[in-house]
Amino acid sequence: MTDEKKLVIKVTAGADAPERCSQAFTVAAVAAASGMEVSLWLTGESAWFALPGRAAEFELPHAAPLPDLIAGIQAGGRITLCTQCAARREITEEDVLEGVRIAGAQVFVAEAMAPNTQALVY
Repeated sequence: MTDEKKLVIKVTAGADAPERCSQAFTVAAVAAASGMEVSLWLTGESAWFALPGRAAEFELPHAAPLPDLIAGIQAGGRITLCTQCAARREITEEDVLEGVRIAGAQVFVAEAMAPNTQALVY
């Protein structure tokens, strides 16, 4: 059994709440860069960032570019799009960025409740 800490982050905001959205991606990217195992969940309006090109449209002064943060998260972690959020937006597995999976609440709960795991919701 590993003692390595894991971080599960659910981001519920997108362009509708840019600071909260950026904070979630920033924390996830910093944690991944520091060697933590990171799982970022895209829910609500952040679901759109699972699509190619959408992160490049996001702008927030004095914040790291979202495409760079996503690349950092993917380099050291996993990004998951909520099943229901994807369905409501008619997003399929064929539509999403390479490496993004679509999964439901039972997978989120399993990840969030795993030993040595900290879960955050933005």
